[in-house]
Amino acid sequence: MKGFKHSLWAAVAAFAALSLSLVSCEKNQPLETAPELLPEQITIGSGKDQFTIRVVKASGTWTSRVEYLSGEEGWISLVSGSSETGTVTGIVFYEAKANLAEEPRTARVVVSNSAGSTSVMVTQLPAGSESLSGEPGKWLELPETPSDQGCLFGAHDMNGDPYVSHSVSGVRNWSCWWSPSKHISRWVAYPLNNGLKGSGSRTEAWGLYDPCFPEGDQPNLWYTYGGYDRGHQIPSADRLKYGGSTNCNKSTFYPTNMTPQIGNFNSGRWAELEGDIRTLAGRCDTLYVVTGCEFEPSIGSSSNMSTGFRVMVPGYYWKAAVAYKKTKPADVGFFGSDAAGYYSGCAFYLEHNNADSGKHKYHISIDNLEQLIGIDLFVNLPDKIGADKAASLESATPATFWK
Repeated sequence: MKGFKHSLWAAVAAFAALSLSLVSCEKNQPLETAPELLPEQITIGSGKDQFTIRVVKASGTWTSRVEYLSGEEGWISLVSGSSETGTVTGIVFYEAKANLAEEPRTARVVVSNSAGSTSVMVTQLPAGSESLSGEPGKWLELPETPSDQGCLFGAHDMNGDPYVSHSVSGVRNWSCWWSPSKHISRWVAYPLNNGLKGSGSRTEAWGLYDPCFPEGDQPNLWYTYGGYDRGHQIPSADRLKYGGSTNCNKSTFYPTNMTPQIGNFNSGRWAELEGDIRTLAGRCDTLYVVTGCEFEPSIGSSSNMSTGFRVMVPGYYWKAAVAYKKTKPADVGFFGSDAAGYYSGCAFYLEHNNADSGKHKYHISIDNLEQLIGIDLFVNLPDKIGADKAASLESATPATFWK
């Protein structure tokens, strides 16, 4: 009996130890957290439009799906980023078809994991309705954003976060047309005036990633472009508002704003042109600027060892700008009416090389630049000042204002 009792107590002790061990293991297991999303709701225009859902926090494997509440099934389609594993900050890209109905339609985007789910309500305005003030798509500086070029649209607020709406995000910062496959933005667009420029020192905030796009598509710019400068498209000096220590300036160091540039070009003609654009912005109420690059033809490729891919070196760079003044200026070459204000336009097209002068001979009309790059610029200008005045502005030889 003693042997039996001893064996029984030994079995009980072993079972207890195993139970404690299992409890201990369970306690050591990380608890999954339900997803947290931004924004809480989204309203988009009636035309074909893209929008993003930002997954701020989630653990384990999370996935997203669309629940249609009104309108036809399938009016929202996935672009990229439907799921990820691990505790991450993720971006899900969706695209909505144009709404041709006379009523708004709604859907719910649900993001879930084993710990729970949360959702974002998406409302698309009906056909013929006006876009919301400040919503991407109606800003004066924006070019066209066709869906067949493999690029994604992203917009930022003054804190460097994805732009949601004017009521949520406040003043817009800058937008871009990002190519995930080429790891470079075809263009970056932004408004500029003395208030937005601000003052202070640049942050040198290299190594940050743009929260509008998956990190895996972006170069790690703690490092240079393998012998090329890290050239800004929207200059750091154009976003010193609130002081250089804020994310307003830090966001200009996102990889989506960078391109590989020859050192002499970056610190020479390009820097000169950037300075001239800032001066011109101080002479009008707002300057609407779009800056871009042509990576076909390319003059080579730059290595980025930490990310394992190469970035094409553009063969040409360009800028286009529309100046706006509320009151009639003394400078010739402005267009518009007393109701709409007065407008003037100019474009610049520079070969990417070591030449250190000759910038001003590259003044061309906006129409000329559009023919060179194959992009329709300032697509919202006709709605603002009328189709005839917009056509006149874009075809005009740059006035003395731009010299």
